[in-house]
Amino acid sequence: MAALLWLLIPVVAGVVASVWGGLAARRRTVIPDADGVAGYERFRQAIERSATAPPVSSSPSPSRVVVGSVSAPGATDGPAREAR
Repeated sequence: MAALLWLLIPVVAGVVASVWGGLAARRRTVIPDADGVAGYERFRQAIERSATAPPVSSSPSPSRVVVGSVSAPGATDGPAREAR
């Protein structure tokens, strides 16, 4: 009898998990297609407006960005180059 009780625990857990999974996966609200498409159009228009708007900046952007440094002509790259 004790073995049946231990077998009943995973069976009950499986049934509870199945019921929970079914309830969690169900569709809770129904959105009509027209409302969904209208919402997408509003979203698309808002994104287009933000993409075409000029960037807001209080300081002017630099015309040239310097990345890294330029070494002098004839300069070595370090000890590994000098050892050859």
